[in-house]
Amino acid sequence: MILNTIADRIVRGVETVQDGVHEALFEPVIRLGVTGLSRAGKTVFITSLVANLLDRGRMPQFGPSSAITAAYLQPQPDDTVPRFDYESHLSALTAPEPHWPESTRAVSELRLSFKVRPAGLLGGLTGQKTVHLDIVDYPGEWLLDLGLMEKSYAEWSAEALQAARDRAEGEAFLAALDATDPSAKQDEPTAKSLAHSFTAYLRSARAAGYSDCTPGRFLLPGELEGSPVLTFAPLPAGEAPRGSLHREFERRFEAYKREVVKPFFRDHFSRIDRQIVLVDALGAIHSGPKAVEDLRRTMADILSAFRPGRVGRIMSLLGQHKVEKILFAATKADHIHHNQHPRLTAIMEALVRDARDRADFAGASTQAMSLAALRATVEDTMEHQGQNLDVVRGMTEGGKQAAFYPGELPEDPAHILSPARKGAERWLDAQYEIMKFRPARLTLRPGEGPPHIRLDRAAEFLIGDKL
Repeated sequence: MILNTIADRIVRGVETVQDGVHEALFEPVIRLGVTGLSRAGKTVFITSLVANLLDRGRMPQFGPSSAITAAYLQPQPDDTVPRFDYESHLSALTAPEPHWPESTRAVSELRLSFKVRPAGLLGGLTGQKTVHLDIVDYPGEWLLDLGLMEKSYAEWSAEALQAARDRAEGEAFLAALDATDPSAKQDEPTAKSLAHSFTAYLRSARAAGYSDCTPGRFLLPGELEGSPVLTFAPLPAGEAPRGSLHREFERRFEAYKREVVKPFFRDHFSRIDRQIVLVDALGAIHSGPKAVEDLRRTMADILSAFRPGRVGRIMSLLGQHKVEKILFAATKADHIHHNQHPRLTAIMEALVRDARDRADFAGASTQAMSLAALRATVEDTMEHQGQNLDVVRGMTEGGKQAAFYPGELPEDPAHILSPARKGAERWLDAQYEIMKFRPARLTLRPGEGPPHIRLDRAAEFLIGDKL
């Protein structure tokens, strides 16, 4: 029995190695990272993308559509990573009473495989090829944590405390900090109380539209909730004697980088080939100039987490990857009339200008666009005070049909970014509103995925050249 068990393990090991070599040499794999900042619609994006790649009737701008002879889901290659629950999320969006699916709160993965007919004279000789698309879903908050790797506890504390002072949501935490002596002997009740206050501030800041709210695991703790590695907070510079609260928080900050951030980079992020970053730019604009400026800085910081550029095929076979393409996408384009989409795209391009310049210089291809992974509204025109307004109409969260006019986005993105850079408290000459819509009831014909806006163009940019 023992010999049979050993032999079985050897055979399984050889099969695994053979499968890996065969896949690396003959069945290309594209690892697409999908992340989104707060309320950007990441789960809906992945669900709609997969549905529209399986049934490509609504994907006219996706070039490889005609060459794909079959598309199907397969078991993912990594048995230790949760599977993205595609079927449940799609059921939520296509139910008789559709509703938004629950957000994923950790890393998940899904494999979509294609049978592709090669083009050109050799197509008939070589036959069909198989290409695998591994979609890696991870929270945007975790992506921002990668920037902590190059910061000391003192540097992070100074930045975090300044952000708290600049935001009304930080008032309670700062009051709790003022009542604490960081140089006093560390005791766990004090540490927990201060960490809870800091976490509450981060959650309030995220709800208010701010993007840079690190450490990300404070917002999505998962199995680490209540652990010492998530029980610290920023402290002002000062004495840090041995055994003090300051010294212990510094130790836990370093443990967070070592035990939480670094494994995520090693196991998931470092293997990504293509990346899309989903951004709720309309939500930031609605929240005001400070939220917009915070978003602009966050976009620039995100690029520091990537390693743009290219590596040779041999290094790719060894598992070393550099992100070749990065797409920054402003979501919820269906919340505004299509005549404003170019303005939203221009604002998105301006928001990520610093980030794009750095990536382009390093050799990665980047792009910004506006899209809606699932169209929840229809467009209409209505008269108001003698003027015709271009509106969108949809089902509100209260269950009523409503027409909505969000206001005119400016043609010049500087009218948004300039007040934001100057620290303005509010928009002086305009008010930008947002409304939350339920997903619309869907009637899908055979061969069609859910309705969307420019999802086909996003797929073409991200993976079109690989199929």
